[in-house]
Amino acid sequence: MAKVMLVDDEMTMVQMVAELLRGEGHEVFPYTNGNAALEALESVQPELVVTDLYLDRTRAHGLEILKKARAMSPPAVVVMITGFGSIETAVEAMKAGAFDYLEKPFKLDELKLCTQRALNYNEAISENVYLKKQLRKKYQFSQIIGTAPRMQEVFKMIERVADTDSTILIRGQSGTGKELVARALHYNSRRQFAPFIPVNCAALPEHLLESELFGHRKGAFTGAIADKKGLFQEADGGTIFLDEIGSMPATLQSRLLRFLQEKEVRRVGDNTPAYVNVRVVAATNEALEERIKSGAFREDLYYRLNVIPIALPSLKERAEDIPLLVSHFLKDKVHHRSGKPYQVTRQAMEALMAHDWPGNVRELENAIERACALCEDPIIQVLDLPPAVQIHANFTSTDTVIETRSGGAPTKLVVLSESLYPLSTTQTSPQAPAHSTPDASAALADGKPLASLKNYLRDQEVAYLNRILSQAGGDKERAAELAGISLATLYRKLAEAEDAA
Repeated sequence: MAKVMLVDDEMTMVQMVAELLRGEGHEVFPYTNGNAALEALESVQPELVVTDLYLDRTRAHGLEILKKARAMSPPAVVVMITGFGSIETAVEAMKAGAFDYLEKPFKLDELKLCTQRALNYNEAISENVYLKKQLRKKYQFSQIIGTAPRMQEVFKMIERVADTDSTILIRGQSGTGKELVARALHYNSRRQFAPFIPVNCAALPEHLLESELFGHRKGAFTGAIADKKGLFQEADGGTIFLDEIGSMPATLQSRLLRFLQEKEVRRVGDNTPAYVNVRVVAATNEALEERIKSGAFREDLYYRLNVIPIALPSLKERAEDIPLLVSHFLKDKVHHRSGKPYQVTRQAMEALMAHDWPGNVRELENAIERACALCEDPIIQVLDLPPAVQIHANFTSTDTVIETRSGGAPTKLVVLSESLYPLSTTQTSPQAPAHSTPDASAALADGKPLASLKNYLRDQEVAYLNRILSQAGGDKERAAELAGISLATLYRKLAEAEDAA
């Protein structure tokens, strides 16, 4: 359960309360001497301290224990006990950081309830601190993947402006990671302990978006059955992220402009403005300059938002980051049948790097997720990728498996083993069947690229499996081991080859 330090100069009280707390499953450290308790705080590291305010009829020890317990890392939660209760002593103890206080004589049930509430509070605070640490770790600059020069410029800009209060406009195509950058800005600033609230300005109709952002008073419109705080007020002290800002209706643009100028919000149906301390980070995948020309976006609002612009490159503009991103997406993933970590063949990686990725990083992540779900072995190959990516494959050389390091891209391509398709299209193996497709590019010229790829790769696979079976002397179990596949997969592939023949 919990470590509890119990301090009281009355032995009878200490014994009674210690017995109660031990009955609740807690580990109790009882003290009747205030000095001894003070010295033991650091070594015991209790989660809860229950101490008398007046030890030896003086106030010194009780308040000293309270202050030292609250100064520890992590701090202990403290419940004060006093036989000389008054409003003044209670206020003084609470100001010094006490969770609650009990006045003697008290009922044991009262103590039990008070200590449980204190421990629940401490657990919630500890969990909150842990989650915030995890968020800060997740949204560190190092967690945004990219080594391309364009991304390095973005990192430098984020680092320089994260701890300012300036309004930021993030620009980039859909799927480039605009919200990830916005979160990195928030969790690496002094606002990190306050809320980060994302809002999609294109997701709600105008009247609902206005109520969501600015709040409303009861009776302001049909359905407003109670007062409601807006998201600007909810984000007080923190950051509000306005995604797809170009889709914001014109009437709300004027209200947002006023907020940026005055730092005040006024709820729908309310005449009294409220001051809030909120940093605005906006994002768009549209050319706002064009929307200004068409009259759909206010020019003065644009200049208020565009104080510090951050432009995110498309994935096509930083194709050298694709191996790094693939490794990141495969981190901690294991093949659902074999339990082995995933690897990628060189030809598959080259096809991934050759694709234009109109959906950017989000599309790449989905492609890797699809490949992991479809591949029969822990080696991602060309045919495991989406058809739009497969057409970029180059089958003019022996394919190999490349090293993908967990959490990072390979520093170089390292040959680990041959894939199921090791034949060169410019050479014919003595064991290869006579009908093997002579050239992959020619096979793609018949207007049916996906079917041709499948036929070509099936022929290469059959030739490879025949060679492996020959090397294993016809022992299928040994052949499956040499090929790095399960025996069931080998039988299935041989059966598919017979059906195709």
